[in-house]
Amino acid sequence: MRGIPSLITDIRKKVFTEVARMAYAGGDFTSAEDLPYKIVPGDQPLHRESIFLERAIAGERVRLAMGLDIRPIQTRSLVTEGMDAAAVAEKYYEPPLINIIPYACHACPTNQYKVTVGCQNCLAASCQQVCPRGAISFVNGRSHIDPDKCIRCGRCANACPYHAIIHLERPCQVSCGMDAIGCDEHGKATINQDKCVACGQCLVSCPFGAIVDKGQIFQVIQSILKGDKVIAIVAPAFVGQFSGMVSPGKLVTAMKKLGFDSVAEVAIGADMCTIEEAKDFLRKVPAEQDYMATSCCPAWHSMIGKLFPGESKKVSMTLTPMVFTARLMKKEHPECKVVFVGPCAAKKLEAIRADIRSDVDFVLTFEELMGMFEAKEIDFATLEESEGLNEGTSAGRGFAVSGGVAQAVTNLIQETHPDLEVKTARAEGLRDCRKLMVLAKAGKYKGYLLEGMACPGGCVAGAGTILPVDKAARFVEKYSKEAAKASPTQSAYRDAGEGLED
Repeated sequence: MRGIPSLITDIRKKVFTEVARMAYAGGDFTSAEDLPYKIVPGDQPLHRESIFLERAIAGERVRLAMGLDIRPIQTRSLVTEGMDAAAVAEKYYEPPLINIIPYACHACPTNQYKVTVGCQNCLAASCQQVCPRGAISFVNGRSHIDPDKCIRCGRCANACPYHAIIHLERPCQVSCGMDAIGCDEHGKATINQDKCVACGQCLVSCPFGAIVDKGQIFQVIQSILKGDKVIAIVAPAFVGQFSGMVSPGKLVTAMKKLGFDSVAEVAIGADMCTIEEAKDFLRKVPAEQDYMATSCCPAWHSMIGKLFPGESKKVSMTLTPMVFTARLMKKEHPECKVVFVGPCAAKKLEAIRADIRSDVDFVLTFEELMGMFEAKEIDFATLEESEGLNEGTSAGRGFAVSGGVAQAVTNLIQETHPDLEVKTARAEGLRDCRKLMVLAKAGKYKGYLLEGMACPGGCVAGAGTILPVDKAARFVEKYSKEAAKASPTQSAYRDAGEGLED
């Protein structure tokens, strides 16, 4: 549902904007109690049965946007409960990262076949004829499915010439490639956090906006107001997210108006990643292992660790572009705070790893950053151009689209080893990623470089994006072609990666 304006996207924007506005205003932050009333004004509900329910949900959204946990419904507590722990310039995400607000959940059907008004009571009665359990009868001139007899084989739906039988599934459950979504005794969705890799696909699939990730807008602004040197490192997928008219130079100007000291593009880290992964592949395949998987997508990496632990050692040990760029910033500015800005919910989970949290202080999605722009009333049309983001190569910028990582590594290997054929295979979406890994484990990809992207389409389809995926991909493709340099070997940082991995 990304790129489709809706009440859900509107509410999310309002929450991020009001939290950012409150953070910039400073004070004791007790005003957070008023935010649900700003987000849901008036005395009539807009989309649920009660305005009180809408405000209760808004209150939990506010808490999650500030990195706080959902309040237990059975006990009384304020929106600001635990605020003292959140109102600091140093706060890491605390699991669970992806949360379900129970009373926002619609308790959608998990797997049901339903007859619609499209049924014509036809003489053929094909649905009845193909049902292996005799679950279909005709009641009041319409086909009827007995749920106690139905085995959900779908033969009736396939046989109906009017397509009058539909298959109802829970959207969040269908979207979860880890099968981490279940339900409680009331039919409300639940998340098995042991399986979840925080890809966020359930978040963007829920048509009721019941699934929400935690944020760090509040903490980033605290760090800025404290006087920290806060550097934003921006993923290449940013292009076009804040309107097609927002150039990289205007984005830099806007970020500085928010209080960021400077802005760097993560494409330079992608270039370093390409160089190191190419070295990894040449050294390890096939001498030490039969294939190598790329390391860039944290949800793909986590999926392998959870479901294919024996294959984890075949994932490249190279740092991700986010970490490479963050370490470079910390090396050049030892006292700085680094904020990764990107499309990905899973980057929030990656950033809290013990070996990374000292490199990446905060993570924001494009949605959250837009809330900060709204809070400061940034008018992009009136902004002057700053020096743009021009250090990343075409290859590094191309990481944002599915296939871009494998292509960059392959091209680099062939620069130095033109006679070496590098076979690649890739998958988008965690279900297809799992299929890819099943085949890899079975030995079907000997000598291959494997690329997995948790989001269908690549990083441009991340849970924190604003644009429709196809439109975002076109913007990135254009941005990549506009790069002054094509290959990572032309990057000013081509030799920096190895030193940053220590």
